[in-house]
Amino acid sequence: MPQLDRDGEVFVLDLGSDENRLNPTWIGAVMALLDEVAAAEGPRALVTTATGKIWSNGIDLEWLMAHYAEVTPFIDSVHGLFARVLSLPVPTVAACQGHVFAAGGMLALAHDFRVMRADRGFFCLPEVDIDIPFTAGMSALIVGRLTPQVAHDAMTTGRRYGGEQALAAGIVDAAVAEDAVRSTAVEQARALTAKAGPTLGAIKEQLYVTQLAALRAPSGGVSLPA
Repeated sequence: MPQLDRDGEVFVLDLGSDENRLNPTWIGAVMALLDEVAAAEGPRALVTTATGKIWSNGIDLEWLMAHYAEVTPFIDSVHGLFARVLSLPVPTVAACQGHVFAAGGMLALAHDFRVMRADRGFFCLPEVDIDIPFTAGMSALIVGRLTPQVAHDAMTTGRRYGGEQALAAGIVDAAVAEDAVRSTAVEQARALTAKAGPTLGAIKEQLYVTQLAALRAPSGGVSLPA
């Protein structure tokens, strides 16, 4: 399960050591930890990392298919997680030491900055290949955080970007060796801790007003493959 630690003024949120798929229990745990970070006083920043080969493999499709009647409130909760990270009143850095897929990729994009492992691991939005369309909120988030051409490429082809390719495309801000991912993200976050507070939160609310409105609106659920 997700855990929260501190490295001085930097909170370090570890998403877990397995596929870190989004389901109600996992989302609830992460949201509670984000609330703790937001409520803390003084200079602070957040680094979100994971342990193992995967940062996040996206929505827990096994859970979703077994709880089809709950799909709409569940997708609303996924959107709520994205919106919470996107508008968090502290600097945020995703330290992606492994694969970042589907809704996991969107969660990474909701962070202010991203550091990715250079030599192994992929960033991928495979929805076109798994026959699940993006919701309006998801599309708004992706288009708001990537250039139009990169968003088009990522969303319509399901392309897998390695670390160096993701850096060249502007998906991530740094691509480093495996053993430097977390430390690079922590140091980037540490340099920004003084920015935390209501003003930063207000700036993000205005900067991403369109994306946040789409994520906070009722989703209507998502179409699942037959």
